[in-house]
Amino acid sequence: MFPARPTDTTSPEVAFAQSALGQALMRVLQDGSASHQAIANHVLRHQVRVTALGIEELAEFCQVSTATISRFARDIGYRNYAAMRGAVAETLQAVLQPVEKLRSTIDGRCGVDSPATESLEHAAANIAATAKDLSLAELAQVVHKLTRARTVYVMGFGLSAHLAGLLVQHLQPFCPHVVEVAGIGGSEVAAGHLVSIDVEDVLLAISFPRYTKDVIRLASFARDRGACVVSLTDSPASPLADLADHVLYAHSTHPVLPSSASTALAVIEALTVALMVSNRANVDKAARLTEVIATYLHGGAPAAPAERGRARTRNSKT
Repeated sequence: MFPARPTDTTSPEVAFAQSALGQALMRVLQDGSASHQAIANHVLRHQVRVTALGIEELAEFCQVSTATISRFARDIGYRNYAAMRGAVAETLQAVLQPVEKLRSTIDGRCGVDSPATESLEHAAANIAATAKDLSLAELAQVVHKLTRARTVYVMGFGLSAHLAGLLVQHLQPFCPHVVEVAGIGGSEVAAGHLVSIDVEDVLLAISFPRYTKDVIRLASFARDRGACVVSLTDSPASPLADLADHVLYAHSTHPVLPSSASTALAVIEALTVALMVSNRANVDKAARLTEVIATYLHGGAPAAPAERGRARTRNSKT
């Protein structure tokens, strides 16, 4: 049997996955059969729902037989499905009650407000939960890998593509070589960019529900080539979590959208700041960058006399 392990996390996904039961489910996700992986994935993602489902209903959701559900429960240490369902409820009671209370408060308050207000409330709750869960040690290790990488590749498809582009812009001043893997070319261009990746490089892969097959396939390729894989994703149940050497989690639940990108953006900014202040050289780079771009910004500093002279010379020749 797997008793619940108390934790101070405020994320339902991370809290449940870190419990003893969650760890058993994660092992099934990695090494189990296809049918058992489907069950483990459903339990990890829908813990509250599972506590209310009969064995026939769970079998229908997972598209397996009730016999498979029973065998799954026994394989992870329970007498039967009812015992496993009871353990799910016990784990939720121990580690998820504060989160459900927060969400209930938000939902109750948003009931009389607009959908836009509700969306903002959920974004704020996601950011608060992510800040609570953030592992500073993991973040420091990611910064260490980025500062020593020969090339940093950043990859995101679909709704994550714009996040990848933003991260590239943030990293470029502070890393020797940064490549946006997908860009405007899609998976074929991405594969071409990654063909030379190796142990000296880092791949930063971004994916949130709905996950794309290309990001999983190409992250697997990078890992097989020996590159360090860092994933920015939403949950330990994400297919990117198992592929990565380091994982940064950004909670992305949303009452309407498939997922919210607001917290991912906050994590990208947090990673950038951690990289910037990691050494004095990066602080100096940031200062020089500000000086360089100031002349191109509205209200920025005027160009130096020598620069104005060069500009007049160029204009006189046109």
